[in-house]
Amino acid sequence: MFAVVRERVWALAFRARAALGARRDAGMVTSEYAVGIIASVAFAAVLYKVVTSGQVSSELQAIVKRALDAKM
Repeated sequence: MFAVVRERVWALAFRARAALGARRDAGMVTSEYAVGIIASVAFAAVLYKVVTSGQVSSELQAIVKRALDAKM
């Protein structure tokens, strides 16, 4: 009987320890959020520069003009 109780206690402790470990590593820390935000802002700035450049802007305007002038 003592062996059964010991096994059940050990199993409960193991599950609790596993759940605690998973919970600790479940999210990002503040420094990871900061790096992610900086990378996102840098990517947005590069994308903005590309989209607002002269050649890309004229191509986008041509695409929109062709779409609006399309006849069905």
